[in-house]
Amino acid sequence: MECPYEIIVRKEWKGSVPAVQFRIARPTNQLEKLIDFYEKGLGLERIGEFWQHEGYDGIMLGLPDNQYHIEFTQSEEIMELPHPTKEHLFVFYVANRFEREKIVNRLACMGYREVEPENPYWGRGGVTIEDPDGWRIVLMNTAGI
Repeated sequence: MECPYEIIVRKEWKGSVPAVQFRIARPTNQLEKLIDFYEKGLGLERIGEFWQHEGYDGIMLGLPDNQYHIEFTQSEEIMELPHPTKEHLFVFYVANRFEREKIVNRLACMGYREVEPENPYWGRGGVTIEDPDGWRIVLMNTAGI
């Protein structure tokens, strides 16, 4: 399929970063719903958690290589949270279409349906779904970039 644009992917690493792990942390006021969505629905593994730690509860979820993971935290106090745009995305590359559809169906049974992506690129091979906080994930049916 011809595309009217070019995608450039650089596989070489031209330097070093002394970090040994990468975590994306996001606050929420509904931690249990996010745990259900990402752990039970999406199928991420719980790799860490903490409860009543200096006023916060939290959970870390990741793929088998836990060098990259997501953390959700919830304060004892209800927090005013930022509103996500339709372009705030967690993109998960799922090479096996059958496995991707199992995830989509599992989330649908939990009440999470596909939404129209803002960027049409994600609709070509991807399924976009909003989590309980309105942040979006894309389940992209490719082997990655």
